[in-house]
Amino acid sequence: MYKGGDIMIKIAIIGGTGLYDPRILDNVRDGTVVTPYGEVTYKVGEFSGQAVAFIPRHGSAHSIPPHLINYRANIWALKKLGVTNVIASTAVGSLNPKMGGGDFVLVDQFLDFTKSRVATFYDGGDRGVVHVDVTQPYCSNLRAILLNAAQEIGIPIHASGTYVCTEGPRFETPAEIKAYAKLGGDLVGMTNVPEVVLAREAEMCYVTVSMVTNFAAGISPHPLTHGEVLETMAANTEKIKRLIMAAIAKIDTKEDCACRHALAEYGGFKL
Repeated sequence: MYKGGDIMIKIAIIGGTGLYDPRILDNVRDGTVVTPYGEVTYKVGEFSGQAVAFIPRHGSAHSIPPHLINYRANIWALKKLGVTNVIASTAVGSLNPKMGGGDFVLVDQFLDFTKSRVATFYDGGDRGVVHVDVTQPYCSNLRAILLNAAQEIGIPIHASGTYVCTEGPRFETPAEIKAYAKLGGDLVGMTNVPEVVLAREAEMCYVTVSMVTNFAAGISPHPLTHGEVLETMAANTEKIKRLIMAAIAKIDTKEDCACRHALAEYGGFKL
């Protein structure tokens, strides 16, 4: 477990490399954590009296496709470091005409259309089997903090939205998008599941801030490109960094939350 002076790591950011800016944090250093699922590298620094860890979800060179991200290793590593609060960022397409390019959305529900990902730490055997509750998949306390931070610094944000997670790495067909919209989806992306579920199993507070980069296939007037996604992300990176850091300054790491007791009936999460 990392300890810098008297500061323990209680807060982490999972996101794209554009979110990591060494000018934001003091005393920045690299670290590695060995997990049962592989080794995880991360950065850690200090901000507003808090130690903050950062994991680039796709790797430092954005070289890991969504379906091959080692989600279990990332969440396990953060738990091992002592993290209790995770802020995740995602780039998404929009199925909702009210959520346009450059908009931020505080996700509150998800629809899982992934196919090949392991979505639990509990595969039977020595760890047994658990059935974690995801009535509220995202921490309501962290969502309230982010909403308040956005309002205070003047960044417009949608207070709720349903994230449809697809397998990737291809974009979706117009027929799929039409079906997802009929099911109540607002946003479509490729990375939020199983990350959110694993964080719940690990009894951590977890929240997702999604940045809309484009309208989804069949809604967008032109074919989708990864370049379009990167362009919108670049234009809004400073805003999302401001939002996340403003939220971190408001987090009370000593405050308890129901998320920390998600597996109470199973005796809690064990590393």
